[in-house]
Amino acid sequence: MSATTQTVTQAVDHAAQAVAAAPAAAAAEMSRIEQLFHMTAIGDVTWQMMVMWAIIAVLFYLAVAKEFEPLLLIPIAFGALLANLPTQGLVNLPHGDHPGGLYYYISKGVEFEIFPPVIFLGVGALTDFGPLIANPRTLLLGAAAQFGVFATFMGAIAIGFSPQEAGAIGIIGGADGPTSIFLANKLAPHLMAPIAVAAYSYMALVPMLQPPVMIALTTPEERMIRMKSLRPVSRLEKLIFAGMVTVVVILLVPAAAALIGMLMLGNFLRESQVTERLTKAAQNEIINITTIFLGTSVGITMTGEAFLNGSTLGILALGVVAFGIATACGVLMAKVMNKFSKDKINPLIGSAGVSAVPMAARVSQVVGQKYDQGNFLLMHAMGPNVAGVIGTAVCAGFFIAWFT
Repeated sequence: MSATTQTVTQAVDHAAQAVAAAPAAAAAEMSRIEQLFHMTAIGDVTWQMMVMWAIIAVLFYLAVAKEFEPLLLIPIAFGALLANLPTQGLVNLPHGDHPGGLYYYISKGVEFEIFPPVIFLGVGALTDFGPLIANPRTLLLGAAAQFGVFATFMGAIAIGFSPQEAGAIGIIGGADGPTSIFLANKLAPHLMAPIAVAAYSYMALVPMLQPPVMIALTTPEERMIRMKSLRPVSRLEKLIFAGMVTVVVILLVPAAAALIGMLMLGNFLRESQVTERLTKAAQNEIINITTIFLGTSVGITMTGEAFLNGSTLGILALGVVAFGIATACGVLMAKVMNKFSKDKINPLIGSAGVSAVPMAARVSQVVGQKYDQGNFLLMHAMGPNVAGVIGTAVCAGFFIAWFT
């Protein structure tokens, strides 16, 4: 056999061997690819997760592009994103020697009812109750707005929710996110995610939800009423007010002690004017850190399986009704008070009786200035606005006492 023939024969043999080995090599390569795929979580994605991604994108859009309550909606939406990904070490329960995931522990701040009262500490440190003290009758406007809570409570029962669930849903009408979370955790933990999303989303939409109701229930003349300037309120009055509210509310509604106590502690720190470091901490670091943890802890509960159901749609619908009724009741109360009062109240400030501070008061100002650019309603509207904070906490305490 010549050298050339031998070389050709070897080449043919090598080619035959390569052809014979190709299927085995391809199979081995496919096996490695399959192993790599199974190491990922792509196969664990469900259709519910993908639907939730679209809902989360809407929340991000409202928070980032429209700047609707971004401090709250962004943590909630990001927590929901994490909840709808096949994560590890994030929400898993402790097992044997293995500790629980990160949010198993962080979420204890909601479960143990720590985060909402701490938020109230910061709210109290940021709130000036001076307008309410200067014009005490605006307390009635804040109280009237709470009718939205009880009307929604009855509506929720009418469509099939239990009394405990209805109480948790009704508090959405108070426009107070931390209180909604606090009460939902007490009465209906399984509904916390949709209740929190409805409460915060509709709080963000107050500038869109309230004006049509306000305009429909008032005349052009009523919208142009100018109120007398508020008198100055002394530091002593504010300190006495914080102490009196704490004592009176807790004596009447002990179940509201955690919320009212922390709210007035924060306010007392503010008005004492001798605890600047503590006041600034409550106004900034404490409330900011707690807001991040509270928002993401709520978002973590927004799994597709828990969120995508008929109950969620019912809660979202009831939330709109709650805001509409609360706004209407505040406006109508102001109109009734004007029948018996010499010093007229601009009914537009009645809408600020919901406790979305200070957004609802700003809405009163904006709507009022559309009809009279020289009419400044903001400080007047802050009276019912801060009264609404107290009123919603009292309503929450009532429901807790009644249903637990």
